[in-house]
Amino acid sequence: MELAYYSDYAVRLVNTERPDHGEDTLSSVEAVRELFGANRQAARRAGDADVTRLRAVRTRLRTVFETAAEGDEVRAVDLLNALMLEYPVSPQISGHGDLDDQGRPKWHMHLADHANNATAAYTATACMGLAVQLTELGADRLGICQAASCRNAYIDTSTNRSRRYCSDRCATRANVAAYRARKRQEQQQNAQG
Repeated sequence: MELAYYSDYAVRLVNTERPDHGEDTLSSVEAVRELFGANRQAARRAGDADVTRLRAVRTRLRTVFETAAEGDEVRAVDLLNALMLEYPVSPQISGHGDLDDQGRPKWHMHLADHANNATAAYTATACMGLAVQLTELGADRLGICQAASCRNAYIDTSTNRSRRYCSDRCATRANVAAYRARKRQEQQQNAQG
């Protein structure tokens, strides 16, 4: 389902902040506009108030990811449902003029943008995409990077449900750190014995 693509909106928004490091890249109207990616039409509505509003939504979405990562699936769903009630979506069938092999229109679902501000448009899209992923893959697929210095959100789309890190970079760093810790422990044991 193409709506799953929109879950990236939620991940991008949550990852604009690294609370453990005191870093926040969601600090300007331009940063809000960058979140929209290719959807420049919706981004044009962004204003100063959207920075504050999206930061509040980001906190709530991070809680959805954290709660799911902790295994509290029901609470994660309740939190996401609360956001979707506050920021409703309107589905719309679209075709973009593309045709299938038989010359028929290739229809797919989009989210119609009737929101009155950039925050409402972005949040409705992000929540709908996250809801699609959660219902199709399971709440246990929403995660927070286990690299101690990261804490970014991610969606595990691996076939074996094994993802623990937001990126290959974090996975590599964690594996190298674990390897070095094992080597130090081996050296200490050899020095004692």
